Amino acid sequence: MTHSVLIVGAGPAGLALAIGLAKAGIAVTLVERQAEDELAEPAFDGREIALTHASIAALKRLGAWERIGADAIHPLAEARVFNGASPLALSFAPDRSGTRQLGSLVSNCDIRRALFAAASEFPSIELVSGIGVARVATCENEARIWLDDGSDRAASLLVAADSRFSAIRGQLGISARMNRLGKSMLVGRVAIERDHGHVATEWFDHGQTLALLPLGEGQASAVVTLPDGQAQRLAGLDEDAMGAELTHRFARRFGEMRILTPLHLYPLTTTYAHRFITQRSALVGDAAVGMHPVTAHGFNLGLTGTECLSRIVESALRHELDPGHSTLLRRYQREHRAATWPLYTATNAIVGLYTDERRAGLLARQLSFRAARFAPARKAVSRMLMQGA
Repeated sequence: MTHSVLIVGAGPAGLALAIGLAKAGIAVTLVERQAEDELAEPAFDGREIALTHASIAALKRLGAWERIGADAIHPLAEARVFNGASPLALSFAPDRSGTRQLGSLVSNCDIRRALFAAASEFPSIELVSGIGVARVATCENEARIWLDDGSDRAASLLVAADSRFSAIRGQLGISARMNRLGKSMLVGRVAIERDHGHVATEWFDHGQTLALLPLGEGQASAVVTLPDGQAQRLAGLDEDAMGAELTHRFARRFGEMRILTPLHLYPLTTTYAHRFITQRSALVGDAAVGMHPVTAHGFNLGLTGTECLSRIVESALRHELDPGHSTLLRRYQREHRAATWPLYTATNAIVGLYTDERRAGLLARQLSFRAARFAPARKAVSRMLMQGA
């Protein structure tokens, strides 16, 4: 059979992989439950993505970056982290000459729109939208899916890119570490009175975690993480009351805060699949690794994974090998696990340490925060944040 790839899920990871494979001349079928018009013009969902230099370079290679308007790209010059009410900050800035920023902030919907437009340029990408996948099966020679309308598709390789709650992952028999944190994140755009200076700021406060991401002049993205019940109460306030509460929670650090867009509520769950592959199948994006948002690396790791898999599949076909062969898939799993596991475990450790409200935990926070202020630690984190600068 002619070698081809089935991708379930047309979010950023699925679209990026489809483009990467299509550029290599590989036929791709992209299946997505959402309607095509929703993919072409995705609604604003509150999320602003902190893109590393490596991710920006990847988007350029995919032909997506130039489709994002200059006014939608916001420079991220520095990041500062505070512990509670302490005025001491951990500052992370570029440590390489000629590099003026850690990365850029772009709305998730703008990235999705650009990727979809880029994917639409390739005749070798078949989009099957507005329908779900009822069943999947793999055998020695192929992977096959059956859609809700009874039709089916087969390919050499099946890729699940359908979120951290991936139904395809479950049907493939791949289990995952899933940690429901009992907390929710509220995100949305706000107007602020004081200049943000293109600096992202995060506070590990008592009972809450706050972040302010710099956008245009006088605008920012407010991120508030609270226990589920408190988050739901905040989400139910009207705009004036919500603005007043955000102003209070942020201790007027940026003056009065006024709501510009609805705050979107996201219950927090982290995920790490026990395997990234099985017979003629692979996981990418959040289906493989669903990161905690505190280090802003989920999207970037997703792109890293799609580039890794795309490169391996392209190399296989160049050498007339089967892209679904187990040897190649094991290579992808090995490389992507090496790229993700250290960051995943480190991020979870940071979250555990800086959200521990017990007395011993608070003391450990203070000690680790002071230790992290030394130059070697700061430089290591800056390099992590700037991947590929």
